[in-house]
Amino acid sequence: MDRRGVLRMSAVAGAGAASVFTPDGVSFARAESGAEDTRTIRGHLPTGAPDFVYLPVEVPTGVREIAVSYTYDKPAVPAGTKGNALDIGVFDERGTALGGRGFRGWSGGARDSFAISAREATPGYLAGPVRPGTWNVVLGPYTVAPQGMDYEVTVTLRHGEQGETPRTAHPPERARGRGRAWYRGDCHLHTVHSDGKRTPAETAAAAREAGLDFIATTEHNTTSGHGAWAGLWDEDFLILCGEEVTTRNGHFLALGTDPGTFVDWRYRARDDAFSRYARRIHKAGGLVVPAHPNCPFVGCQWKFGYADADAVEVWNGPWTADDELAVAAWDNMLTSRPDGDGRLPAMGSSDAHREPQTVGLPQTVVHADELSRHALLEGIRAGRSYLAESSRISLTLTASGPRGEHAGIGERLALDPDAEVAVRLEVTGAAEGATARLLTDQGEMLTGEVSAKPLEWRTTASLATYVRAEIRHSPAEGSPPGLPGAMAAMTNPIWLGRVD
Repeated sequence: MDRRGVLRMSAVAGAGAASVFTPDGVSFARAESGAEDTRTIRGHLPTGAPDFVYLPVEVPTGVREIAVSYTYDKPAVPAGTKGNALDIGVFDERGTALGGRGFRGWSGGARDSFAISAREATPGYLAGPVRPGTWNVVLGPYTVAPQGMDYEVTVTLRHGEQGETPRTAHPPERARGRGRAWYRGDCHLHTVHSDGKRTPAETAAAAREAGLDFIATTEHNTTSGHGAWAGLWDEDFLILCGEEVTTRNGHFLALGTDPGTFVDWRYRARDDAFSRYARRIHKAGGLVVPAHPNCPFVGCQWKFGYADADAVEVWNGPWTADDELAVAAWDNMLTSRPDGDGRLPAMGSSDAHREPQTVGLPQTVVHADELSRHALLEGIRAGRSYLAESSRISLTLTASGPRGEHAGIGERLALDPDAEVAVRLEVTGAAEGATARLLTDQGEMLTGEVSAKPLEWRTTASLATYVRAEIRHSPAEGSPPGLPGAMAAMTNPIWLGRVD
């Protein structure tokens, strides 16, 4: 399955916490140690089912493990009509209220069963004691066929001693790195802890092979991956914690948060809840990054606006038409931010889930003071970064003034409006026939074939609010005339002129 197919089937959920649909749950009695008890819940969801359906499970004392499996029907539907797709997760006795205090795991549609005990849990779920009280299996009817959806959920309780919960090893805050330098990273990845097929070890190996210095673990709607990387980092390879928050009105990355930070996903744009969770991410030291905002599939289009965003993922996996739309929309926003400075940095990530999807295609190359969580996030937030399809490509974009003033990517060249600005772009590692473009708030101002000779251009701050660069492959055979080729690399802007 290609990356877009994965997105189509990814775990998605959303909308208000209240539900008018209250199916019957199941209740278990206390039993002897070693006993196993199973109950089955059957139900039907109409096409107007809420985004979430909670199935209460009364758990007695003395339970060692809770195991859940489920099935649902997939009837034939007319052409062009969405069929049945049902996600699943669980909340413990602490409740289902927004904020996730009772959250114990989510697998979306990636698994048909899971189990939780104090000692271990299925990937996507959190190990810990199975305490008595009302647990809730949560169903997320992603799409429902015209006939509705029949489902069956089987819950098994295994009685016995709880055992000890292993101590979680989280990644360190920093690595040795190379001091102040450009660091390559992939900030959107999935493993077996959500709907990916690679293990964390396989993902880390792929990242190293791609020449990356850092990655982020961003599983759908769960933090279970934060503690799954023990032994996979070292002095020159850093792992950031995060989450891909997949609502019904778009996905976003909670990037570089404190380990264990859970961000709820059960709301839509109409619920006026997004800003609350953006603040939670910022309080946990992370960035808010809308992901693949123009992806055409159900639940993927970004509807929350960008006022709370720190950056935006404009390039997601191999270059496609929706990436082209995302870059165009991002460029249109560069001069319209409330602070007047236009800073909504662009990012690129692979969103790789499985072979043969390539980790590091694309990657964000960040200029940071050190290889640490704080320094990398500071560099991303400031826009001191460029995007590249692989570690083969490197580039330098600079702007200089008449008196030796100098600025690089993400920086501001503070000059009088009519002072002359010299712009210089150097590129190495691009494919034969690649084209370099210099763009401003007016659009494309200069283009030329990538070569050993730098591309140079002169302007003034009165004529260009910013300048940024793109490296494009040759247009594909048969593509419409006038359209550029696929992206090979692109920069964030250099800002020109003084700010009042």
